[in-house]
Amino acid sequence: MNRIYSVWKYICRKKYLIVTVLGVVFVGFVGENSILKHAQNRILINEMKAEISTYETQHEQAEQTLKELKHNPKAITKIARERYFMKADDEDIFVLSDDGKTETGTKENETAE
Repeated sequence: MNRIYSVWKYICRKKYLIVTVLGVVFVGFVGENSILKHAQNRILINEMKAEISTYETQHEQAEQTLKELKHNPKAITKIARERYFMKADDEDIFVLSDDGKTETGTKENETAE
């Protein structure tokens, strides 16, 4: 019983300190508007700003391409050939590839028997 009384007496003497520490802990770490949440939100805001700048540069490039397409008809054929692998009616396309072939015409991992 004496021990409980001494603990109670200690709490009564240090009540302002205990309340202050508990308040700081609650505001700093536990609450909905805690300092940790603010730090996480700041990081998220910075990431989103970087993403916005990336999208703005992509938008500017797309606008330039669209402006070029409206004023230059040769740009349409250039984009069609580069991006969509289209060809004109009167031309033939030959694809030359040497992936994996040696000088004798056999593949490197094949053995001649």
